[in-house]
Amino acid sequence: MKNISVFAAFLLLTVSTYAQQGGPDHPSVTVHGQTYTPRSILSRNMGTAEDQTTQFPLHKIIGNIYYVGTRTLSVFLIVTPAGHILVDTTYERNAPVIQKSIEALGFKVSDIRIILGNHAHGDHQEGDAIFKQMTGARVLAMAEDVPALMQMMPGGRKHPIDGVLHDNDTVNIGNTRLYARLTAGHTRGATTFTTRVTEAGKTYDVVFFSSLRAGAVTPAIAAEFDRTFLIARALPCDVPLGDHPAEYGMAAKHAKLLAGRANPFVDKANCFAEVDIQEAMYRALK
Repeated sequence: MKNISVFAAFLLLTVSTYAQQGGPDHPSVTVHGQTYTPRSILSRNMGTAEDQTTQFPLHKIIGNIYYVGTRTLSVFLIVTPAGHILVDTTYERNAPVIQKSIEALGFKVSDIRIILGNHAHGDHQEGDAIFKQMTGARVLAMAEDVPALMQMMPGGRKHPIDGVLHDNDTVNIGNTRLYARLTAGHTRGATTFTTRVTEAGKTYDVVFFSSLRAGAVTPAIAAEFDRTFLIARALPCDVPLGDHPAEYGMAAKHAKLLAGRANPFVDKANCFAEVDIQEAMYRALK
């Protein structure tokens, strides 16, 4: 009986350790000469707890689009004469960091009129309620993500939803129009936004990709991803952005920007580099 008890304790410890480590880290895929596993992608995207809350140097990306997020959690400010759009709010605790970045650029948080989110996970949309409180902006969300967002209640506050989007809907303010594309799979309502901007007399297609990272692949999720990858690859794109900076190589591009090179965020050749990675992982998981 004693041996059985010892074995049971050992088994419990093994299972607990296994769970904390996130289970097996496979499959692995090699894309563009780089090998990825599910855990390496997650680590690349999220970084450390400090990375998730530390301000990244604010900067203009292109046209009227600015970066105001942290090292590993993207937040974009789109400015217009009629008010601004905030794309993603990250964790509620990051609100002061985001506000500081916006104000350091010379803009007012109170001028934000619309809040959008890429998908209903806390690291991207937990801060919607506090920014709604700070600005009175309208919070718009893809219909398929509304149920998950309604469960996101930091501090017990109800998640604001002021308007529901559907695939191919437009969001219009001032001189800016965004298209909302349903790119489900990571969540039921994961949303990729596209827009066009003009800089130095040239017009560019900008894509704010939602995460395309697959977890457990059920038949329903597989159907969503199969549709999503077709949509993603068909999007006109000159400037790829993402809900995690690592998805579009922000740090390296920012360094080139500081060096005074031609705008490195214009990167048509790598528009679908992250799509390649995530689709390869999805196919391997499937």
